[in-house]
Amino acid sequence: MTYCVAMRLDEGLVCLSDSRTNAGVDHINTFRKMTVFERPGDRVVVLMSAGNLAITQAVVNLLREHATVQDHESVWSAATMFECARMVGDTVRKVYQRDAGPLKEFGVDFNASFILCGQIDSEPPRLFQIYAAGNFIEATEDTPYFQIGESKYGKPIIDRVVTSAISLDEAAKCALISMDSTIRSNLSVGLPLDLLIYRCNELKVARHVSIDAENPYFSMIHGQWGASLRRVFAELPDPDWANWADDASPSADR
Repeated sequence: MTYCVAMRLDEGLVCLSDSRTNAGVDHINTFRKMTVFERPGDRVVVLMSAGNLAITQAVVNLLREHATVQDHESVWSAATMFECARMVGDTVRKVYQRDAGPLKEFGVDFNASFILCGQIDSEPPRLFQIYAAGNFIEATEDTPYFQIGESKYGKPIIDRVVTSAISLDEAAKCALISMDSTIRSNLSVGLPLDLLIYRCNELKVARHVSIDAENPYFSMIHGQWGASLRRVFAELPDPDWANWADDASPSADR
């Protein structure tokens, strides 16, 4: 399992992915889940993946191969991010046609999902979530972020904090808290992390950093966020049962 999150904000994009892949409690490996296609001054395209590692790697490797072939339709030739999303979806379907049947014979589901975001030329930054069937949806003003993989533990903080108006630094902080909550609750998500920040219309990556257990900022978040939650929890009053209305009690007649 893995966890990836991307946010499309007024100021740009924030992407965060973990790198843990496991096939059981005694077989844990590290594989990067973020792929970046960057041509400064022209485009930045970021792809993150979750699901069966063999399937997602096949999709990413096909996209990379196409990007090296002159005159082949690829992320370098796409005129829009929508066209890039369509290419990723088509590639997922191609891998499905080749592998889904044999996988089914071994009782393995075709499980893969992707987040694609970036900016091409003068088009505004865009964000897509692409499913195992190759279909996809785009982020909107009301829903400015997508998650794939083990998303449930990190979702509450994002829902409470993230709007398209927050700054890139605030979004990065929120994404890292979301990741820390997920790592704490699920052993199948783990360090190191890939954090990428892109500013609107710069057409180059602003920051792309690897975060491991020695990173002081992530260590600070890990310690202070948990302590802050415990402090706020302790400050909330306990239930005052004496002032609860009698008719709020369960009744056999209801």
